[in-house]
Amino acid sequence: MLIGDVARRSGVSTRMLRHYDALGLVRPTGRTVGGYRQYSAEDVRRIFHVESLRSLGLSLKQIGRALEDPAFTPSALVSDLIQWTEDRLAREQELLERLRVIDASAPTGWQDVLRVIELMRELNSTSAARRQQAVLTPPEDTSVPVELLVGAVLAESDPHVAGALRWALARTGGEGVAALAAAVGSQDVEIRRRAVLAIAEMPREPKAVAVLADALGDPDATVRERAALALGAHGVAAAVPALVGMVVEGSHDVGAAEALGTLSRDPACAERIQSALADALVAPTADSATRIRLTQALVELEGTTARTMLRHLVHDRDPAVALVASALVDVVDRRADENTAGPHGTPAEI
Repeated sequence: MLIGDVARRSGVSTRMLRHYDALGLVRPTGRTVGGYRQYSAEDVRRIFHVESLRSLGLSLKQIGRALEDPAFTPSALVSDLIQWTEDRLAREQELLERLRVIDASAPTGWQDVLRVIELMRELNSTSAARRQQAVLTPPEDTSVPVELLVGAVLAESDPHVAGALRWALARTGGEGVAALAAAVGSQDVEIRRRAVLAIAEMPREPKAVAVLADALGDPDATVRERAALALGAHGVAAAVPALVGMVVEGSHDVGAAEALGTLSRDPACAERIQSALADALVAPTADSATRIRLTQALVELEGTTARTMLRHLVHDRDPAVALVASALVDVVDRRADENTAGPHGTPAEI
C-alpha cells in the first residue's frame, strides 16, 4: 500500500507518515521500483498503535519506547500522564477564572486590563502584607472586581487579609452574595466556613439570609454556628434552636446569648426562646456547667418572664446555679429600675 492510500485510510497526513519514517517509528516494509514507500498491513497496524498512544498524550519518544522495549510498563507512565493532565487542567482553569475576572471588570481599554492584572498579581503575592495592601489601596481608578474579591476571600488563610477582603466585599452592597452562596455548597469545609463568614458580614439581604438559613443544616459545627450568630444579629427566629444549642454546648455561648437577647425583643420570639431555655435547664443531660450557662443567658433576654425564671432559679437544688441566679437577679432588677427611672433618677411618669 502506497503512502497516499495509507494516509487516506488512517487519517494520518503523508507529511506525518514521512516524519514517523524519519524517526524510525513506523518504517514502511518495502519500496516500489520507483522508490516509493510501500506499507504492509502490519505497518498500518503500527500506525494505528502510534495514533492511539498519541491520543493519550504520549510523546513520540515515549511511543517509540512503548512499542520497542518489552520491559516498558504502562502503569508508571499512565500515572505520570494523569498527574501532568491534572496540572495542565488546573493551569487552564486558573487562566479561565482570570479571564472571567477581567471580563467582569468591563475594561474599556488595555490600561484597564493591565490594572486588573496587577491587582490579581498583588492578591496572589506570598506576602500577607502586600495582599492586604492590595485590598485596602487598589491601583488608582481601579475598583476591585467582585469576582476577584470572592475568589480571594475563599482562598485566604491569613485572618487579617481575610478581614480586609470581607470588608471590601461588604462595601460592594451585596453583589458577591450569589458567588458566595455557590461556595457554601462546596465539598471543602474551609471554603464553606469562609463563605458563610463573608456572607454574615455583608448587608442584610433576602438572598444572604436565605443562604445563612440553609447553612444551619450544614454538617460542620463552625459553619452552623457562624450562620446562627449572623441570623440572630439580623433578628431571624430560625436561628433560635442553633443558638440555644450553642449555649448548651458552651461553644461561643456568650455571643449566642447576646444574639438570643436581640431576638427576644420580638415578644413572639421571646416566648419561644424562654421555652427553649427552660426545657434545656431541666434536660436530664444538663450538668451544672451547662445549667449555669443557660442561667447566664437569661439575663440577656427582654421581658419579665426571664426575670421570673431567674428568681425561681435562686432556689435551685444546685448551689452553683442558685448563686449565679441570685447575682443575676440583682443585675436584672437594677437594669429594670434604670429603664423606668426619669432623667434625674426619679421614676418616670407613666
